[in-house]
Amino acid sequence: MGQKDAGHEALKAGNAAVITGGASGIGLAAAKAFIGLGMNVMIADMKGERLVAAKAQLEPLAKEKGVKVLAQPTDVSDLSALEELECAAVQAFGKVHVLMNNAGIQPETGFFGKQMPWDRIIDVNLLGVINGTRIFTPGMVAHGEPALIINTGSKQGITTPPGNPAYNVAKAGVKALTEALQHDLRNREGCKVEAHLLIPGFVFTGLTANGRTEKPEGAWTPEQTVDFMLKSIAKGDFYILCPDGEVDRATDEKRMMWAMGDIVENRPPLSRWHPDYADAFKAFMSGSGDGH
Repeated sequence: MGQKDAGHEALKAGNAAVITGGASGIGLAAAKAFIGLGMNVMIADMKGERLVAAKAQLEPLAKEKGVKVLAQPTDVSDLSALEELECAAVQAFGKVHVLMNNAGIQPETGFFGKQMPWDRIIDVNLLGVINGTRIFTPGMVAHGEPALIINTGSKQGITTPPGNPAYNVAKAGVKALTEALQHDLRNREGCKVEAHLLIPGFVFTGLTANGRTEKPEGAWTPEQTVDFMLKSIAKGDFYILCPDGEVDRATDEKRMMWAMGDIVENRPPLSRWHPDYADAFKAFMSGSGDGH
């Protein structure tokens, strides 16, 4: 994707982007895309070989474009580490025009299982986004140039399927946070910062591979997801609801409408997975039912 295709004033040559979870998956694909637009990029991820390897992979692209690529070891669950990340980015680039709060983990959790996975998911997937937003946004507002904050949510934070309650809670929180953030920003006089909620579909990354080495046919690549993200931002979409090879937008919309219908229709929670509502849900999805 060339610079002329970016479609947003923040996504232009010479500007700077910071990406958490930038050493792999969607974050690394975003780094490549931003460098391709002529932007300086700082990727942040846990200290280790993966971060070193990601920087090495990005360096030839950055050299070709004549831009900087930097890697900052960062545990987003650590408030002080995020403060150091913001200081390092400002010191390196002067201004940050794109913040992508993308770091995430997905260990399994159960209500009465171990405490540690709950703490880590909430600390990384929710507090990491909250604190990253709170630390970076004031400076992005203050410099007065067009800027973007992209928070990575999940369809699981909207339909909240059974299976991993801590992950759902964290991603539902990211949705609520980003909605509140955009409301705040659009009501600040002269503010040129926008927030967007990235809602990926089935993407083949280290987070979703589950031991697989080959991409499942129905999964999107991280690059496809980032391309869709940039096109959606160019259109002004706040909710960047990504399809994939298995689920189209119409299906996603119906599933989300059914989930909200649990409240409106006073059904049991998660009725989509309740045996008494299986036929009604099937009829709703096929278009032969109205959700009652």
